[in-house]
Amino acid sequence: MNEDYEYRRAKKRVQAKKGFFYHLASYIIVIGFLFCLNLMVSPYTMWFIFPALSWGVGLAFHYLGVFGFPFLNIGSKEWEEQEMDKEMRKTQRDSQNLLDTRSTSLETREGLELKELEKRYDDKDFV
Repeated sequence: MNEDYEYRRAKKRVQAKKGFFYHLASYIIVIGFLFCLNLMVSPYTMWFIFPALSWGVGLAFHYLGVFGFPFLNIGSKEWEEQEMDKEMRKTQRDSQNLLDTRSTSLETREGLELKELEKRYDDKDFV
């Protein structure tokens, strides 16, 4: 029962996010079209801003409804733990990349041999 509830809840969240991104895509396409139309029809009057701002407010409310207020929980214990987890994963990933780079460069160094340099001077050349 509990897994079914969690599944339905997760599916609902995914659908809400998907709906927001469709809303965002349609906003970009339509406002882009209105911008181009505005430039062709009346380039000296920028009327496309009015629908862009009005629809943008609705889009902002849709974002807040789906994702919540992003800066509302800054400073909370939950936020701090999430940020610590992110930083730990990033540090581990960076350390692993550094170790991979070092091991690769050591492997390539082992294959290199120093060749004796040819002597291009006489001992008499030095004072």
